[in-house]
Amino acid sequence: MYMIKEKELEQLADQVIKGKTLNKVEALSLLQIGDKDVLALMNAAYKIRSHYFGKKVKLNMIINAKSGLCPEDCGYCSQSIVAETPIDKYAWLTKETIIQGANEAISRKAGTYCIVASGRRPTDREIAHVIEAVKEIRDTTDLKICCCLGFLKPSHAEALADAGVHRYNHNINTHRDQYEEICSTHTYDQRIDTVQEAKKAGISPCSGAIFGMGESEEQQVEMAFELHDLDADSIPCNFLVAIEGTPLGGKKELTPVQCLKILAMMRFINPTKEIRISGGREKNLGTLQPLGLFAANSIFVGDYLTTKGQQPLDDWKMIDDLGFEIEECAL
Repeated sequence: MYMIKEKELEQLADQVIKGKTLNKVEALSLLQIGDKDVLALMNAAYKIRSHYFGKKVKLNMIINAKSGLCPEDCGYCSQSIVAETPIDKYAWLTKETIIQGANEAISRKAGTYCIVASGRRPTDREIAHVIEAVKEIRDTTDLKICCCLGFLKPSHAEALADAGVHRYNHNINTHRDQYEEICSTHTYDQRIDTVQEAKKAGISPCSGAIFGMGESEEQQVEMAFELHDLDADSIPCNFLVAIEGTPLGGKKELTPVQCLKILAMMRFINPTKEIRISGGREKNLGTLQPLGLFAANSIFVGDYLTTKGQQPLDDWKMIDDLGFEIEECAL
């Protein structure tokens, strides 16, 4: 087993900045570095992050436009058909409510507004509903719009692109080899296909993973390389929130330090991409949240789909205390 030395970390960061692509042995060594060297690891990750993004932090805000009522059996999700969770369940929010959410995103200093809906794939009518809201938002703001609506048909991807949707999110979620343990109602390849459909339509691809669902460190590395090969522009790094009432309820695998190592590894493998600390940030990183931004350059602000997030004022203060700057949306 190759163990990287602390003094080699900065050299490796320099090589990445010059265009080197890590191999899997090197990437795994970042996850297996001793806890006493984690600050050196974050410093090396920050060298890469700073080179490409300076001190800027991008904020994203989610609106849960359609909650619950999902026929899929994803084991981590409180909205799935197999979940026994006391969440709000509702059909689509009105166009006006979605537009109001965009204004709220701007007030929270978010540059990207994420319209998310549960379900397997959107209908023609649902796509039209989203497009109506998107066009009004794009007519009055420079807010970037990300949609996460399930599997995409080519015609739907093209329609969203024409309406001004900037980004489409569809996560790989976990490693290919353990996908059937997490979900049986669709396949890993269907997720990859959806990312590719968004790219073909000219929409910026957003795809990430949920860490802490039983995958090995080797699989975590391979997931990072899969996202590199997909050329995802934005990579949300979620850490499992094991919600009671879901098949993965009560599962706890990751420590805050392990989460930091994962974020650093993701930065080394995807140096030029937006790395976003996403669901589970507050619960899994805890008081080490600020350190995560030495590798990542983006976070969600406010609540997630069915779980609570940190207050925006606390996020702003955390960013300011670090000496970083929020990359705000131009009005």
